[in-house]
Amino acid sequence: MFLYPNAKINIGLNIINKLKSGYHEIESCFCPVSLHDIIEVNTSDKDHLTTSGIEINSGVSDNILTKCLKKFNSINKFRIHLHKKIPVGSGLGGGSSDAAFFLNFLNNNTQGKLTDKQLFQVANEIGSDCPFFLENKKKYVTGTGNILDEIKIDIKNKFIIIVDPEEPINTVEAYSNVLPNKPKYDLRDVLFNENIENWSKYIKNDFENFAFKKIKKLNKIKELLIRLGADFVSLSGSGSCIYGIFNTDYINEINFPKKSFKVKFIE
Repeated sequence: MFLYPNAKINIGLNIINKLKSGYHEIESCFCPVSLHDIIEVNTSDKDHLTTSGIEINSGVSDNILTKCLKKFNSINKFRIHLHKKIPVGSGLGGGSSDAAFFLNFLNNNTQGKLTDKQLFQVANEIGSDCPFFLENKKKYVTGTGNILDEIKIDIKNKFIIIVDPEEPINTVEAYSNVLPNKPKYDLRDVLFNENIENWSKYIKNDFENFAFKKIKKLNKIKELLIRLGADFVSLSGSGSCIYGIFNTDYINEINFPKKSFKVKFIE
């Protein structure tokens, strides 16, 4: 069986508070997009994981898919191959998506099927972004990433250019370089009431200052996407990828930057 775990982008990312647990309270809008990894799963006499594509820093024992297997502790065994297309350390949620799609697979193909609530809890234990990918729909996200509410955004006839600077950012390092603060504007209100052309006046990603200092080329990439006609440009998540949202009218006029992906929103 083949699974196609997709990426997400963050529209806005506010770091509101650091909790005693060490996790951070956030506010963001997560939108699934069509860039995806590929996971092939076959039954086997023992669990075995191989990878290809973009290099993954973790070893097999530390891989997020291995953690999923340990959580389920199934009597079924699987031979798994992960082909990585979503950049690592990019803020696109590739690892979390891999985990969520694989958890859904395990839940449907092993004994002792979990309830939705139980599966959500397992996903949350593996990674704070994992619960979002279980449903894989646009969400207004608060808490530590575990409170997911419906949100309506007018993004019809839009496509996204995601640019990878090929310099990943470690999540722990990113969070250690951002001071929590309360946002000036309510993200959900802005997304509901303002046209996309006005989002940049109100919406920000709190990791952008740190990321732009660490990776000098990001500012030039942002300026390029604006010049190419993007309605909105932002860093995604706590990683290094930057994206621009465009009208489809521009699709044949753009000379895409190096190492970029043209993707669509998943509705």
